[in-house]
Amino acid sequence: MDLQSELLKSIWYAFTSLDVEKSGKVSKSQLKVLSHNLYTALNIPHDPVALEEHFKDNDNGPVSNQGYMPYLNRYILAKATEGTFNKETFDELCWTMTSKKNCKPSIYQGLCSQRVCFKLFCVFNLLSEDCYPLVIIQPELEYLLKKISSAMSQEWDGTLMEEILSQHTALQGGMSVWELLEHLSAGRLLHVESKEAFSLAVDDVFMEMYHNIIKKGYLLKKGHVRRNWQERWFVLKHSSLTYYVGEDLKEKKGEILLEENTVVENLPDREGRRCLFCVKTLARTFEMSASDMKQRVDWVQAVQTAFRLKAEGKSSLHQELKLSRRKQRETLQRCQNNQSCHGETTADEKPPSVPKQRGEIESLEQHIESIIQKQREVETKRKVEEQQEREKQYAVQRDLERQLEEANAAKERLSATLTEMEKEVQQQKKRIHELELTQQKLEEVLNAQIHARLEEDRIREELERQLAEEQKKLGELLLQSQLETRSQEEVPPQDSMSTAISAINEQQEESSQHNAEEAPSHNSASTETPSNIQQPEESSQHNKEEAPTYRHDFTRTATPPNIQQPEENSEYNTERELGNHSTTTQMLKHWKIQLNRLMKPITPGDKVEHLPVKPICPRQGQALTSTEFLTKVQTSIVQEKGNVYNPSPLQEEEV
Repeated sequence: MDLQSELLKSIWYAFTSLDVEKSGKVSKSQLKVLSHNLYTALNIPHDPVALEEHFKDNDNGPVSNQGYMPYLNRYILAKATEGTFNKETFDELCWTMTSKKNCKPSIYQGLCSQRVCFKLFCVFNLLSEDCYPLVIIQPELEYLLKKISSAMSQEWDGTLMEEILSQHTALQGGMSVWELLEHLSAGRLLHVESKEAFSLAVDDVFMEMYHNIIKKGYLLKKGHVRRNWQERWFVLKHSSLTYYVGEDLKEKKGEILLEENTVVENLPDREGRRCLFCVKTLARTFEMSASDMKQRVDWVQAVQTAFRLKAEGKSSLHQELKLSRRKQRETLQRCQNNQSCHGETTADEKPPSVPKQRGEIESLEQHIESIIQKQREVETKRKVEEQQEREKQYAVQRDLERQLEEANAAKERLSATLTEMEKEVQQQKKRIHELELTQQKLEEVLNAQIHARLEEDRIREELERQLAEEQKKLGELLLQSQLETRSQEEVPPQDSMSTAISAINEQQEESSQHNAEEAPSHNSASTETPSNIQQPEESSQHNKEEAPTYRHDFTRTATPPNIQQPEENSEYNTERELGNHSTTTQMLKHWKIQLNRLMKPITPGDKVEHLPVKPICPRQGQALTSTEFLTKVQTSIVQEKGNVYNPSPLQEEEV
């Protein structure tokens, strides 16, 4: 069937939809609209004047189908070219016009949706006879139902169709598209488990028969640049082998043109791949891998079938199969007619051509029977292979489920381990935080100790400075006393010198006894200070009365060089200088002992009870200022009743 015959079937439905009165005639205005839509759908330049010129002699009344056909053949069908328009869009236009009038609403409520009805409408036009009104005869209907059942992976049961034909004798001569849609949607021709499975099966049959797809499916293809294997969805037509990313046909990856020099060959197994074959063109070689040996054989035979169709100039395999089935039916019908015409005759009266015809009929029947038998064997083999493949898939699925369970168990164990590790990490972080706080506190304590040590050093330096000032004042007092003594012009007699020496000795003994009593109970630097730094006025006056000629000289040079001593008092001066020298030596030793004790570093003391401090000290347990120190010394001098300072022998040993 050529392109014009295919287009004319759809146009016939559109024309009859405009014939509301069913008189076989349509008005010119409606034909103009139909022609305009056909021009657009077939991608033909518009010719608005052609229709007026064709019917200019007959302006009265509508135009019949016979009257519209010459214009349709000359101005529309003759200009239509295959490949310049989308045939599915053209058929959808005609379906839209005719379905509004002829398709019952109850059809859409059953198995067939509006899109499924359109696909069945296109397949119906492909399998229908070339006579109007269009009908599909019983063998073609059986072929269509078998294809749909095979697409749903179930065996076809012809009892339902036989029951329908037996109940409706008018359908034995053929079934229209509206009757077919009604019975299919109601489930009277097929056992359908689900509406979705039926829709998918109709879609597969539509793609195969209407779009002339010889074969389709997944194959592994070797890349041309990266040389890696990728799974692609292949679609084989009579002129090309196209491959996509998925079966939704959204992303096209490439196309192999099946030209005269293109060949298909089997390849040996290599690179860990099985069931290999290749399609060689002049430009490159395409290597592919099928899932099993049967798939490889089917793909190679399908590609060879595409080569044969292209060489014969045919575009559809199903058109060829339809013509072959029609020829077989015509031959069988012709033989049956010949038998009915001749009737029963004797063997002598039989024409010589009758046995020959019977032999042809028998051979044709045997050929048909062999084809049916082969088809049954192929179906049986296919079912066995499908069952085996299904069992393999079940085994793989169980294995994958087991692996998934193991992976989930491992994941749970890993999660538990991670949880424990997180807890341990939190504990370690808490411990580190505590250690950091402890370190911070220790640093604060260390800094406090450092500051305390620095403060102690500062206090010690202050005490040393005060001690130096006191020593300086003491030196000044001693120097002043020497000057006062030397300024006296009178020279004491010999007995007064002895009296002064004895007084000095008594003061030294009293001072040593007093120091011996105080040394065990008071060890601080302030209590060890000499008690004769400042003499009260009464004590100094008493000393002057007893020994008016005694001079306190703490220097090695008893007499300054500018003072002249009389010659008669030389012996007295010598003894006095010796006494002063010994006293000065003892005082210096005592001061060195006190200085060494003051210079001793201050260290943290043990946790012992502090010794009781004498109530005479203004500040218990603290350092004394210079004023407090002098006050304490004066108080001790008053208590000692003017005794002269005399360091004890124990203190001399410490020095």
